[in-house]
Amino acid sequence: MTNRVELLAPAGNPEKLEIAVHYGADAVYLAGKTFSLRNFSGNFTLEEMRQGIRHAHAHGVKVYVACNVYARNDELGAMREYLAALVEVKPDALIIADPAIFAAARELAPDIDLHISTQANTTNWGTARFWKELGASRINVARELPLTEIKEVVAHGNLDVEAFIHGAMCISYSGRCLLSSFLTNRDSNRGQCSHPCRWKYSVVEEMRPGHYHPLQEDERGSYIFNSKDLCMIEHIPALVDSGIASLKIEGRMKGINYLASVVKTYREAIDAYYEDPEHYVTRPEWVEELSRINSREYATGFYFGYEGDTTPNYKDTRPGTIHRFAGKIIKVEGPCVTLQVRNKIITGQEIEVLTRQGAAQCDTIGSITDLKGAPQEVAQPNTCVTVTLTGHYAPNDLIRIAEESTYGQGPEASRLPGSGGKGQG
Repeated sequence: MTNRVELLAPAGNPEKLEIAVHYGADAVYLAGKTFSLRNFSGNFTLEEMRQGIRHAHAHGVKVYVACNVYARNDELGAMREYLAALVEVKPDALIIADPAIFAAARELAPDIDLHISTQANTTNWGTARFWKELGASRINVARELPLTEIKEVVAHGNLDVEAFIHGAMCISYSGRCLLSSFLTNRDSNRGQCSHPCRWKYSVVEEMRPGHYHPLQEDERGSYIFNSKDLCMIEHIPALVDSGIASLKIEGRMKGINYLASVVKTYREAIDAYYEDPEHYVTRPEWVEELSRINSREYATGFYFGYEGDTTPNYKDTRPGTIHRFAGKIIKVEGPCVTLQVRNKIITGQEIEVLTRQGAAQCDTIGSITDLKGAPQEVAQPNTCVTVTLTGHYAPNDLIRIAEESTYGQGPEASRLPGSGGKGQG
């Protein structure tokens, strides 16, 4: 196989870009401080973007910049200035939904590839060809499409097709939701979503004020709009064989612990498939790794048309063990590891180190010293310390601690979509 599928990862800020690159992404998508749909993810100044692109390119990783808002009249001038500035930064592509922004990009950045965002709701190959004729090189298909229809877009659209394979899904049409605008006056289509679909709701009957009737609930509350989380780890052969050019992970606002686990897992699965397609199987450790990330119940979304995979998330199915992110390695000198501490660690504590390749390595913190060499028993969050470990690690490897979850203790806790014969691709 010559044209390998691309693994596309979110990069919500410069640190996340480094983590995505470290754990094996082929490309990352990011945004500036304005004009994208994740204004609260930190994002990049133009200088940070320039440095991030330089770092990514040095590792053979492409960078796509999202400009996928729907602009208002008074923003068109500022958008043109922003596009002109991006020309100097030299990303590999721009991600766009608004036709006016697309036209401006064709004029101001003719040498940069243009990708059509899922926000543009491309649901058929005719629309894909429309964008191709205007100069687009890729479309991210609408998230409502089953794999059978995506294959038709691939076959007849005459341009690269990108599709989401992991992460949050919206109760909306291709992410174009108005709940946030109605309830909090924050427009989700302009990067300000307050995520009201994640809130808890009850129903009140008109003649019975004060009597709240949950539609369906567990001990944590009621769930009306909550979608399940997308997970396609058990269907890598079907995704690759469909001809999709880029497999996209959602999550610019999520932490680096999530990002590292997801990118690493899909990297290993994709590589394993290409190494031996005929004997490829989904490895239990991949399922386990993704099951231990804080998430909603996993599903395959609209890919295979299973009703249960597109119903709201009524329960928390996190497994009995989850990962607590403890810190990031920033320097290694033999057994001494300099660590950015994110959660409290203690001398003698058992940890896991998520390395770039292979299973997470179990280790024990032998000692802790501050950067001046003074010993200490405990390291608090937001400090830098040196710890002694027995394994061999690298900068940007993450350290985490296994903890028991108070939810999801039942037998279904770690079951991913497709387990037990359902939905095998």
